[in-house]
Amino acid sequence: MDSIQDAGRYGRQYLGVNPSGAMDKYAMQVANVLAGNDRNDAVIELHFPASVFLFTSPLMIALAGADFSASINGEPVPSNHCIVVNRNDVLQFHRPLNGARAYLAVRGGIRADEWLQSKSTNLKAAAGGYQGRCLQKDDEIFTGCLQEELSFLNKEEFRVLPWAADSKAISDSSQLLVLPGPEWDIMTEEAKHTFTTTPFITTRQSDRMGYRLLNQPLQSKERQEMISSPVCFGTIQLLPDGKLIVLVADHQTTGGYPRIAQVITAHHSRLAQLMAGDGAWFTLTDHATAEELLVKQEKHLQQLQNACTFRLEEYLHAANHKL
Repeated sequence: MDSIQDAGRYGRQYLGVNPSGAMDKYAMQVANVLAGNDRNDAVIELHFPASVFLFTSPLMIALAGADFSASINGEPVPSNHCIVVNRNDVLQFHRPLNGARAYLAVRGGIRADEWLQSKSTNLKAAAGGYQGRCLQKDDEIFTGCLQEELSFLNKEEFRVLPWAADSKAISDSSQLLVLPGPEWDIMTEEAKHTFTTTPFITTRQSDRMGYRLLNQPLQSKERQEMISSPVCFGTIQLLPDGKLIVLVADHQTTGGYPRIAQVITAHHSRLAQLMAGDGAWFTLTDHATAEELLVKQEKHLQQLQNACTFRLEEYLHAANHKL
């Protein structure tokens, strides 16, 4: 399921085209910032067991999101750092330590098929990304990296640059803050209490469209037919059997199940990093808190971008000055 993704394609849900895009857009942006890219440039979204990459030219890369025990030429390399690789270096991943999805960004961005102003892979439409599909063995991916920037490398080995993103800011907490959805009051008071006081387990019947959850069945006050209504990333739907589905990146544009809650945007990253078997707790919050957390996340990204831009320019200038 490794694929090319960016921030997604928006503005066309009214036509039935879902946004797609990276599952963990926060981690995607961290990887891009570390590599010196625009935050929303295309990256490679990785799932374990992840692809092995052979670099055929010098590049600057960055890994963020899940920790899959990455190595280059057999030597361990950390996430949340910018890494300079040389021709014939090999990047591979050995075991999942935490999280479900890692992101590989390349300085200069990834050259990929664009569809409706996005390079994100839409598997249903077989469009965008790399021929509209997941990556396969022997695929050759081209980048927009300026080779003259890395002319100083010559035949040197890869190097991990010393600065890093604050990994503490990328929380792996299982608590997900949610807002009441349009159909919140369709549940009984007992069901509302159960929703906020018992854990929910992500099942193996989960994919990029949605997570099916294992939970105590939640009762509705009454059975009623609903007209299909708009849904988005993080919408929590109540199924007729009382179980739940949480919609994620490849969600449909509308749905006919009650939308009892909505995971706040600042916690989409937490949601995206849940693996099958992971437990999560839903906690109600309000719009003011949701906005405050999103602004805090945005400020962190902006500060990281400013710092990385300065450090990268300083590093490249000094390295090329030695030639």
